Amino acid sequence: MKKLIVLALLLFGAQLTSNAQLFEWGIKGGLNYNSNGDIVDETGDIIADPEANAGFHFGFFAKTKGRIYVRPELVYTQTNSTYKGDAKSSKLTIKKIDAPILLGIKIIGPLHAVIGPSFQYIIDTDLEDIKLDDVENNFTVGGTVGLTAQLGKLGIDARYERGFSNNEAEFIDGTLGNVDTRPSQLILSASFRF
Repeated sequence: MKKLIVLALLLFGAQLTSNAQLFEWGIKGGLNYNSNGDIVDETGDIIADPEANAGFHFGFFAKTKGRIYVRPELVYTQTNSTYKGDAKSSKLTIKKIDAPILLGIKIIGPLHAVIGPSFQYIIDTDLEDIKLDDVENNFTVGGTVGLTAQLGKLGIDARYERGFSNNEAEFIDGTLGNVDTRPSQLILSASFRF
């Protein structure tokens, strides 16, 4: 996994420097307000619904120049959700690498709209007090839509992201059931363009 991330970062940097006149690039970071899917038992009945919590993200982006552009990103994201049961609550934490590839268009002035797929690699899932097996698929796909305000070198983003791939982690502590790891999240970020 570490080799894959280092290789992706090296390729990302090489592409940026070789085409500097065609690309802009920068760093970004911010907060996610998210919830993951339901916890279900072995019959498929919902045991607990998620309550949304704040998470965070940070990473890099590139952007082609022009009124219509492509903006690939490589972002580390941590999401959190709380599930309340009969006697107690548990917190689900998911750590992942997101690689959205967004198509953007300048609408008016500093305002831009973006839309596109988000490819995700799940690094780790942890549900308090319940042991989880690895998720079915480490690689998943979601969709992103949002608005960006570009004020000189500073950008402010508001996006909505939803996971599409059905992806579950099974309980392995003797309890029968699973938790859906697809995120539904509002993403607020600030970015700086070099």
